[in-house]
Amino acid sequence: MCGLCGEIRFDGSSPDLAAVGRMCAAMVPRGPDGAGVHLQGAAALGHRRLSIIDLSTRGGQPMVDSELGLALVFNGCIYNYRELRDELSGRGYRFFSTADSEVVLKGFHAWGDRCVDRFKGMFAFVVVEQESGTVTLARDRLGIKPLYLAETPGRLRFASTIPALLRSGGIDTGIDRVALHHYLTFHSVVPAPHTIYNGVRKLPPATIRTIDAHGRTTSRRYWEPTFAPAPERRDWSAQDWQEALLDSLRSAVARRMVADVPVGVLLSGGIDSSLVVALLAEQGQRDLATFSIGFDSAGGESGDEYAYSDLVAETFATSHHKIHIDGSRLLPAVPRTVAAMSEPMVSHDCVAFYLLSEEVSKSVKVVQSGQGADEILGGYDWYPPLLGVDRSQTTEAYAKVFFDRSHQDVNALLTREYHLDYDPSRQFASTHHRAPGAETSVDAALRLDTTVMLIDDPVKRVDNMTMAWGLEARVPFLDHEFVELAATCPPELKLASGGKGVLKDASRGLLPVEVIDRTKGYFPVPGIRHLEGEVLNLVRDALGSPRARNRAIYRPEIVERLLAAPNKTRTTLGSNALWQVAMLEMWLQTMEENNIGGG
Repeated sequence: MCGLCGEIRFDGSSPDLAAVGRMCAAMVPRGPDGAGVHLQGAAALGHRRLSIIDLSTRGGQPMVDSELGLALVFNGCIYNYRELRDELSGRGYRFFSTADSEVVLKGFHAWGDRCVDRFKGMFAFVVVEQESGTVTLARDRLGIKPLYLAETPGRLRFASTIPALLRSGGIDTGIDRVALHHYLTFHSVVPAPHTIYNGVRKLPPATIRTIDAHGRTTSRRYWEPTFAPAPERRDWSAQDWQEALLDSLRSAVARRMVADVPVGVLLSGGIDSSLVVALLAEQGQRDLATFSIGFDSAGGESGDEYAYSDLVAETFATSHHKIHIDGSRLLPAVPRTVAAMSEPMVSHDCVAFYLLSEEVSKSVKVVQSGQGADEILGGYDWYPPLLGVDRSQTTEAYAKVFFDRSHQDVNALLTREYHLDYDPSRQFASTHHRAPGAETSVDAALRLDTTVMLIDDPVKRVDNMTMAWGLEARVPFLDHEFVELAATCPPELKLASGGKGVLKDASRGLLPVEVIDRTKGYFPVPGIRHLEGEVLNLVRDALGSPRARNRAIYRPEIVERLLAAPNKTRTTLGSNALWQVAMLEMWLQTMEENNIGGG
């Protein structure tokens, strides 16, 4: 787990090493254990290292193999790297390290860009072929590892974060109106390749992009799960599904223990993270480090779920760390959390993950997390209303239960400069829903959420907040083999028992019933969800600042109406509408204040 960056020139000039150095410096938290820059010809590669596998300097990056004529920067972890290393050794490849990054390098030489089909893990990497000058960029199947791009005539820059990319300078920071529409409609999700900035794009997940020495580009998507019954499983019983999914998850959590440092678990007390703990205990893990977080109550909402996490920790005899965040720490953490975001994210969970990661990083460098189960197995309350909806009506029904605003409401919120005369968010969802490979409306919604919403909301949130503290988070529910299997599971089994029914039934006998049958919980941060006091002042200051007035994204009378009743207007999913509006402005200002958004 690291931060990568670089610049490739296609116009005959030399890369800007100073710009690459600035990008590296912006990613020190992602990789506090080492740094490197490599320049050869038209390519300059930069890297910040978090040492997890092969802690020696031999595993450092950029990794260059002069014999093979390849240079690599890599972020992530290949969980089956040992098996692939043995296979490559059998083909005559000689290794100078025990790092999984070298397996990526040798694997690319052996199998070309088809190497990604063999990788089980999370990754973003860039390989430069030194003789031809060809550059290959790739991102893992579920987009767990980010890769942002800034392309101008004759030049490509890339980095693991937008703040790092902006630090290089010369980036168009005008607002992308399509991305803005998505942000305000699609629950702050901005699907790839867009970002909120005109000059920054992101490589879509499960995508390989190849660029030759002249800048000619080809891209291909190498993986896409099918959300429809598999012929070989059509006669499976509910119990067959429970056993198969549990076995697949067993393999996923076991894979994610590969490391040369201890691995802990973020234990919220919900069924997902609790099941990860149970399966690791079943596999013989003793004194597993687990971590839970809680906040002060506010606005009539409880700030912790300790009762459930304590029960799980006691049941499986973990080495449990209960972290309570005093209310006085909440406000100072908000600006730092915003600064850690690669893109503006509206979820209140961000502050919780940020503060949790700060504390956890004092004990371990790697954790497993239960993120992703709700999207993969139908755990959210917007899925049941889609049961039985005709496939031709999928997008209409989905928009009613998920979209924050209609197209008309988006335009009503925005000043005329940012208006669009069409609805790109509805168009995007409709195109995605209509594509073949999803049999029912529920399947179509799950596919969209798994391959888009999950990646650009919960997954990005976990990556940004953990890596802000040099902490690597691994997500077994996003093991691609588990996702492929779950995608073919009948929707009614997923939606049973209030959501994730098949997982709940599979967990009986492993977890305490109190955890299985509890009401679905969330990371509770009531001090932000309910805006008042100093947090509300922070919002008010951001929206009323000269920079916000000069940017003039929102109509002033709408902003005043929201500020007059800061906790009244909620989105379809119950988020605070004022917080969503303010978060974008706070993020834009943070980028400017850090002198990284003025290029």
